[in-house]
Parts: sequence; C-alpha cells; structure tokens
Amino acid sequence: MPPPQALTGMTVDGRLLGDARRERLIDLVRDLAFLDGGSDDAFTLASGRTSRWFFDMKPVMMHPEAARLIGSLICSRLPSYHANVVGGLELGAVPLTALVIASADAPANLRGIMVRKEPKGRGGRKTNNPPGVEGSSLAGGGSILILEDVTTTGGSAIQAVQRLRAESGCAVVGVLSILDRQEGGVAAFAEAGIPFESLLVRSDVTG
Repeated sequence: MPPPQALTGMTVDGRLLGDARRERLIDLVRDLAFLDGGSDDAFTLASGRTSRWFFDMKPVMMHPEAARLIGSLICSRLPSYHANVVGGLELGAVPLTALVIASADAPANLRGIMVRKEPKGRGGRKTNNPPGVEGSSLAGGGSILILEDVTTTGGSAIQAVQRLRAESGCAVVGVLSILDRQEGGVAAFAEAGIPFESLLVRSDVTG
C-alpha cells in the first residue's frame, strides 16, 4: 500500500523532502517550465480554468538532466506501490512514461503503456490490449501507476484510471504527477478513492 503521505493533503512523500535530486528539479522546472502572468486570469489552462501561473513540462521532460532526475525520483517511489506498469493519457504521459522505463533506476520488469484520449477502435493488435491502450501487453495483468506531468483538477488521470479498471485485468494502484498545481486535484482523487502524490507542488516553484 502507498505510504500515508500519499493519502493526505501532503502530496510529496516525506522521504523526498530535502532530496538533492528534488531540489535540483525545482530549479529546472522554475527555469524551463514556469511563467508568472501577474494576474489570476493571465493564462487559460487545459482544464478551462484561468490562473496566474503556467507550467509547461514538455521542455522539462525533454531536458537531459531534468529527465534523468524525474525518472530516478519516480522509480524511487515505485516500490511503495508495488507497481510494475507505468503510463497515462496522451500527450503528457507519453514522454514521461518513456523516460521512467528507460531510467537507470527502473526495475528490470517495468513496463509502459499509453492511453489514448479517444480510442481509435483498436488496442494493440499484437498485445491484445483494450481499444486505445497501447504499448506493453496487459494480458498477464499487472499493477499500474498512472503518470501525469501536471495535475490541476485530476480529471484526466481519473479518466485513465477508470478506463483501465473497467477494460483491463490490471489493478490501478495510484497516480503520480511531476507537479501538483494545488488547485483541487487532491480532493478529486480522494473522492474517487485513488491514492495520489507528486514530486513537486506549485508552491515549491512559486514560493
């Protein structure tokens, strides 16, 4: 089972606080991903909400040092979930999944998947996965940890969890995000009964 921190309002596991990898990642996210618009309605987010703060994690995930740090930090959390599959919704979770399974710290049996937002009427023809679920085969079951680059309301990740629980024979054991914007995701996951944690929270970057 996940540690208590993952089931409370503290979305960063206590064992990562003060970790030099995490501290360096905060600096890189601030430099590569963060914009402060100066007013509460400066940016319109994918969720439809407006916010003073904007985070684009794609430059972070494509940065060599940041990618290594993210992969290492996420792999350090996998044993707490007994997860042997990682993945999530396109687009953000696709590069994130790739850098985790390719991490030097990844377990040898770790597999990766991606979940299309709209199934195209087929799964993997060779893997026999449900429609819209591509990558490694889930035919033998598994414990899936859903990955997300940025969490606002949690809606996208909850959608992925619900689909995988309904359409695969796998256990979905939780959701792990690079950054929690601290805008309602914790409450949404708690209401859905889904363990949630993040490597960073917005206030790590914004102060």
